[in-house]
Amino acid sequence: MAMAEQVEKLKSDHAGLEQEIEEERSRPHPNDQTISELKRQKLRIKDELQRLANA
Repeated sequence: MAMAEQVEKLKSDHAGLEQEIEEERSRPHPNDQTISELKRQKLRIKDELQRLANA
């Protein structure tokens, strides 16, 4: 996979996780554990994007 394709995939995944977080938060009883895990995944993607930008 080319770096540009990888970056676009990561950006798409990052946006998808943001959407999942917002959906969970909008529930009547959001699951804090689920939100925390989604945020951790999102942070890993952000770190990977930063690593690729510095490469």
